Formats: sequence, C-alpha cells, structure tokens
Amino acid sequence: MTDPTRIEIALGPLLFHWPADRIRDFYARMADCAAVDRVYLGEVVCGKRAPLVDHALAEAAERLTEAGKTVVWSGLALPATLRDRKAIKVLSAETDALIEINDVSALKDRVGPFVAGPLLNIYNEGAAQELIARGCVRLCANVELSLAAVGAIAAACPGLEIELFAFGRLPLALSGRCYHARSHGLHKDACRFVCDQDPDGMDLRTLDGRAFLAVNGVQTLSHGVQLADLPPDDLRTAGVTALRLSPHHMDMAQVAEAFRGFLDGRMDAAGLHEAVAQAKPPAPFIGGYLRGQAGVEPVPS
Repeated sequence: MTDPTRIEIALGPLLFHWPADRIRDFYARMADCAAVDRVYLGEVVCGKRAPLVDHALAEAAERLTEAGKTVVWSGLALPATLRDRKAIKVLSAETDALIEINDVSALKDRVGPFVAGPLLNIYNEGAAQELIARGCVRLCANVELSLAAVGAIAAACPGLEIELFAFGRLPLALSGRCYHARSHGLHKDACRFVCDQDPDGMDLRTLDGRAFLAVNGVQTLSHGVQLADLPPDDLRTAGVTALRLSPHHMDMAQVAEAFRGFLDGRMDAAGLHEAVAQAKPPAPFIGGYLRGQAGVEPVPS
C-alpha cells in the first residue's frame, strides 16, 4: 500500500543544452536511481535545441519507463517560431498521457490532464483553481513563492498535487534575446548553439566582481543553487506531495538519494547539506524564497 504521507522525488526537465551522448548517459544513470520516482523530459527553454536531442530523450523515456519511473513530457515555455507553436499544439492535443505545460498557449488545445510547470506564473489560489477547471492535476509552484504561500494555494485547492522546486539554479525569466549568443558576438538566429559550452549555465558578475545571476541561452537563472532543507513535516503540512530536483552537471543520483534520506528521516538538514555539497553543485546554496525572504539569501548553516 502506498504511504499517503510519502513525498515523491521528481527530476525536472533538463534546462541546459547538453550533447546527446551526455543526455543518454545521464538518464541511464537516473533510471538506475531508486530515489527518483518521476522524470520530466523535453526541451523547455529553446525550441532550436529540440531537434538535436529528440532522439536521445526518446531513448531516455524508454529506458526510464522500463525502470519503473513515471515519465512526463514537458512543453516549451517561450514559443518563438511557428515550429515552436506547432510542437506545443502537438504535445497538447495529441498526447493522451500526462504532460507538463509551461506556456498558456497550450491550454486551448489540451483536453487531458496536465501538470502546471513553474514557468506559468501561478501565484494565487484563484489562478490555480482556474487551471484545475481546465484539467490541471499537479502544480509545480513558482520558485518565488514562500512555503506559506504554497500552503495557502494547497489549502484552497484540495486534491491538487503540489510539487516544490527543491534543488537547482532557480528559473527566473525568459527573453526573446539569447544572452549566450550575444556574449559570443553572435545573433540568436546564428547562435552556433554556444550555450553547450556552459553545462550549468554561464555565470554573471556585477561590475565589482560579485556573483549575481546565471544565463542559459534565452533564460535567466539564479546564480545560487536552491536547496529546500525545510523540515519534512513542514512540507507535508503545507500540502507538498513532491520535490523537484533540476538536473545539473554533477552527481544527481547522489542528490536524489540525499533528499530521499532527508525526507525519510535518515538524515537531518546538516546531513543533507553535506551530502549534496559532496556532489559538487555549481554554486553556493540559497533558500530565501521558501522562507519569505530575498531569494539570494543563503540556507542557514
């Protein structure tokens, strides 16, 4: 019998542009990771990348499914071309299985259940209830929300599964311009896919040299790495049913296993910090948003 209080661990869609071989190796490793329950696949950030990794992701989906993982396909968050819009329509209208929607344009063609991704900007109960009426069964809450705000949405929407962005550089914004291409003196339409040179995003610094943000093609990310180390009982009280770990170029299996141990009470917050730090994240840990503070605030030591 499934434990109704068990918080699931989900692996979010890969936000970065990795070579196909790296993608295959990564998901093969995650297929063997018992701590991961659900995996989101699909290009979310830049539609130009999708044809380069479609085959690798299809192979990953097959292997993950054989390993007993729930696979959910994620849609693009900022459609910029006719091809992008067609891809979103195909995913929404022709996929019977559960999908993740990251752009509101997908709603008009969706007739089946869906997950509302963290890029949909759902900040209150009313917006969440509107999505439920359209078939939403799970919400991955916006990363700027505090746990208290997430709990308010969950309380007003009984039955809605709540997924919390628990690990990774925070996805903050998307743009019609490509920061990576511009940094290399290139135009977006002839970018040469230079974003593949930064597998965890390109670090940005202020004029006085302080770490500030990270960029990933057209996407702006936090520089720091979110680490949701709040007590598991507090997460359950707030209605959280799953934690989302965002893939980075590091030992994500170790990260997932650390979170599983933390959720199951086999390690405390300090143990979680240590175990995840050993996997070599790309930047220091942050956790301000979940506590109602500035997002850049470090997690308590």
